Amino acid sequence: MARSNKTVVPEAMDSLEKFKYEVASEVGVNLKNGYNGNISARDAGRVGGNMVKKLIEQAENQMTNK
Repeated sequence: MARSNKTVVPEAMDSLEKFKYEVASEVGVNLKNGYNGNISARDAGRVGGNMVKKLIEQAENQMTNK
C-alpha cells in the first residue's frame, strides 16, 4: 500500500522522528527504533495527538510573538 501522506518538507523528517520519540516518552509510550506495529491504536493515537497539540501550540506562539 502506498503512503498517501507526503512529506511537505523532507528535510524535517529527522526532527519529526526525534520529536515523536520525545512525545512518546512524555506520555509513557515505549517506542523502539524501527517498526512499532505492536503498540496499541490507543497509544499510537496518544503520541500522534500530543504531537499535533504541541505543534499547534508552537505555531500559535509564533503567530502571537510577531
